[in-house]
Amino acid sequence: MNSELVTSPPASPVPPAVLRQPAPPPTPPAPPPVVARDPAAAPAEVVLPPPRSWLGRIGRTERTMHYNRLIALVLAVNAWVAIGCVRGGLWAAPGGAVTAQLATLVVVNLSVAVLIRQHYVVNLLFWLATRAPTSWPLSIRWTLAKVYHFGGIHVGGAIAATLWFAALVGSLGVYAARGASPVSPATLALAVAILALLVAISLTARPSYRQRHHDRFERVHRLGGWSALLAFWGLTVSLTADLRGATPLAQALAASPDTWLLGLVTFSVALPWLRLKKVPIEIVRPSSHCALTRFDYGVTPFAGSSTALSRHPLLEWHSFANIPEPGRTGFRLAISRSGDWTGSFIDDAPSHVWVKGIPTAGVANIEVLFKRVIYVATGSGIGPCLPHLLACEVPSRLVWSTRSPRRTYGDALLDEILAVQPDPIIWDTDARGTPDLVALAYQAYAEFGAEAVICIANKKLTWRVVEAMEARGIPAYGAIWDS
Repeated sequence: MNSELVTSPPASPVPPAVLRQPAPPPTPPAPPPVVARDPAAAPAEVVLPPPRSWLGRIGRTERTMHYNRLIALVLAVNAWVAIGCVRGGLWAAPGGAVTAQLATLVVVNLSVAVLIRQHYVVNLLFWLATRAPTSWPLSIRWTLAKVYHFGGIHVGGAIAATLWFAALVGSLGVYAARGASPVSPATLALAVAILALLVAISLTARPSYRQRHHDRFERVHRLGGWSALLAFWGLTVSLTADLRGATPLAQALAASPDTWLLGLVTFSVALPWLRLKKVPIEIVRPSSHCALTRFDYGVTPFAGSSTALSRHPLLEWHSFANIPEPGRTGFRLAISRSGDWTGSFIDDAPSHVWVKGIPTAGVANIEVLFKRVIYVATGSGIGPCLPHLLACEVPSRLVWSTRSPRRTYGDALLDEILAVQPDPIIWDTDARGTPDLVALAYQAYAEFGAEAVICIANKKLTWRVVEAMEARGIPAYGAIWDS
C-alpha cells in the first residue's frame, strides 16, 4: 500500500506520519496513510527498556563522553611528565636548561593540538577506525566509532601548552627578579605577550562563550592563532639566540626540535589555505528557510564529508555536509536558515563563494562499522544524512522530524529520499507538533534490527537521544559542537 505524508492531524489519535513512496496524484483519492505513533501515545506504545545501572551508564553521559576523557588523558600525561620533571630535579638545573625544557614541552603540546585538527590527519583517523569489519564484537566497534571525539586531544593539548607556557613565563619572571635571567628583557616581554594571547584564545573557546558568540570566537581563534604562531617563531629565534652560547644561531636553530615542530605546525596551518579558491555555485531555494546549492569545480567529495564555505575568507568559515550524487560529478549542500550568515546566504544568494582545504570526514562516516543503522535528523540535519542514504552502503532507516518537509525542502529532495528509503518516518512538526524522538528512534531501532543510532539535530536534542540510547546499551552517535 502506498503511503503519504500526513500534513494535518487526524480526527482521532493515530500514529505519526511515515513516508514510504511519493504521494499519488491529487486527482484520485489518496489511500489511507500509514503513520507512525502519535506523540501522546508514544510513551505507552513504545516501551523503552530500563536504563542500565548507574555503573553501566557512568561513561555514557555528556560529561563523561570520550571527548572529555581524551582531554583528561592528555592532561594526565602532562601531569605525569610534570611530576617526572620535579623528581628529576628540573627546577634545580641552571635557568637556561629549565627554560629550554619548558619551551619544548610547550611546542610539543601545541603541535599535538594543531596537527590533530589537520584535514588529512582527520581523514586518516576515520580511515583507520573504520577498517574494522562488522564481524568484530559490537563492543569494539562501538568504541572505534567514537573516533570523531578526537577534538578532545586538541583541547587537552591546547590547555597543556598554555599551562606549560605559564610555567615558562613564571620561571623567567622569577629568574629576572633574582637578577639571574637566562634571557633578554625583549624575550621576556614577548613571552608575556604570547601568554596573554593564549589566555584570550582559551577563554573565548569555552563552550558557553562559543555558543553565545560563535562568530567572535571564530575570529579570535583564527586571527589570534595566526598571531600566536608568528609570535612563537619570534620567541623561538629569540630564546635560541639567548641560550645558544658560542654556537652560531643558524646551527642552533637547526639542532633544536622546537624549530622543526614549529615548521610542521606552520605547514599544517598553511596547507588548507594553499587550496583556497573562489568557485561558482548554483542555488535553488525551495523556500525562504532553505537553499540547495550545487558545486562542480572538479571536486567530487566522498559521502559523509564536509566542505567549508566563506564569503569573506579572512573572517569566518562555515562547514556543511557534502551531498554527492552517485554517478554524477560535483556535489550539493543543503543550507538552512540558522543564523545571520545562513540567513544572508539564503536572502542574498551569491554567485561565487570561497572554499579551502579538502573534503573532511564527519561523524556519520562511522556507519560502515555497523550492519544496520538508524538515522535520526531534525530540519536541515537531513543534509549530513542524505549522502549516506543515497549511497546505500549500509542498510539504514530514516527518522526525520521537520516542518512542512515538501514546502520547506521541495518535492525533488523529498522524492529523492523516498526513492532510496522505502519506509522512512518523516514527521511534519507543523501538522503534528513536536515528536518524542527518543521513542521514535527506539521504535525504528527495534523494528529495523539496527546496531546503532546516528542523530543529527541541535545540541540539546542530540544529547537527549544519544544519552537515552547509550543508557540502554545501544551505540549512539551525534555531533559534539567543538568547532
